[in-house]
Amino acid sequence: MELEPLEPLNPVAEAAASHGPSDLGLVMGGGGARAAYQVGVLRHIAQHYPRLEVPYIHGISAGAINAAGLASHHGTFLQAVDELSHLWGDLTIDHVFRVDPRSLAMNSMRWLRQLGGGGLRGGRIQVRGLVDTTPLDAYLTETLHAVDRELTGIQYNVDHGGLKAFAVSTTCYSTGASVTWLQGRDVATWERPQRVTRPTTITVDHIMASAALPLLFPAIQIERDWYGDGGVRLTAPLSPALHLGARRILAISNRYDRSKKEVEHASTRGYPPPAQVAGVLFNAIFLDLLDHDALRLERLNRLLKALPEEHRHGLEPVKLLVLRPSVDLGRLSSRFEARLPRSIRFLTRGLGTRETESPDVLSLILFQADYLRALMEVGEADAAARHDEIMEFLAD
Repeated sequence: MELEPLEPLNPVAEAAASHGPSDLGLVMGGGGARAAYQVGVLRHIAQHYPRLEVPYIHGISAGAINAAGLASHHGTFLQAVDELSHLWGDLTIDHVFRVDPRSLAMNSMRWLRQLGGGGLRGGRIQVRGLVDTTPLDAYLTETLHAVDRELTGIQYNVDHGGLKAFAVSTTCYSTGASVTWLQGRDVATWERPQRVTRPTTITVDHIMASAALPLLFPAIQIERDWYGDGGVRLTAPLSPALHLGARRILAISNRYDRSKKEVEHASTRGYPPPAQVAGVLFNAIFLDLLDHDALRLERLNRLLKALPEEHRHGLEPVKLLVLRPSVDLGRLSSRFEARLPRSIRFLTRGLGTRETESPDVLSLILFQADYLRALMEVGEADAAARHDEIMEFLAD
């Protein structure tokens, strides 16, 4: 179905732009600063589906920020995406964590005392993260229009809009389980090994917890337990959207799919610096699982299509479209490192970010306005390159 991007819309396109598929789910994964790429993809979609309704939205890690922005906005899809563009476009690193030398030095000293104390302080927690993310808490509270920390727009859209359910995933450090928090209309919970769900009223704390990069950002206390990044234990990132009711899922990954030649090319020579090791670990946690889950879903779809309907036990194929960067976002980040505050640049280069061609760990924390704008531009260009495929998926 061809959608005319220019006004006035014809009646068919007008209906498509106003009413999205009732079974559509949107899943946005993690990746720290790379989540700005997702906003670029959304910008292209919003230009052609300005009043798109997405009934099921699931956010993981930094993707939870974008998911919350869409789910809690009172306006149209286009207006929500525009606000997300401003959120990321105006973001600087001092909006995310304190970058003054005194704060960084004090945190470093606390880590040294904690490691060198031998448990003599009775196990009392001295360090909750390498950086202080109080600025991010304040920034999200303002930009997501929280009222007493509650994202009131989510319930408003559940009651008056096209939103049926919103989910945000976290990792409970107290139990080791993946906890997905749910808010919506007639939401049913489910449990899987090491995965549980909890109905709740979503607050800034849930978003902060989901986006809390392990060790770098402090965990967030919700009720009696402590929670961190949602990508750590969520082995099936597409699962919440499916459980909520989505039968078509648009998933935006921040993982660049390297070619065979690129995979075989070494990013660093000699012994790998800490930045290289950390980058591999963070990619495995935040980016690879979505691809593994998508592969499982595609295999299941092929199996279901080959089975007679009476042998499917009520299961039906799920339509899936995964969008991902066409360029290496880690390699791209190396162009912008020089513009970081000196105190942060001192730490990143100390980890060896200049000793690798693709400093993936740098791309996670590079909340630098020029890099974030570049990510959004890449996302918008990638979505434009797959325009026909996206439009067909949404209009089906």
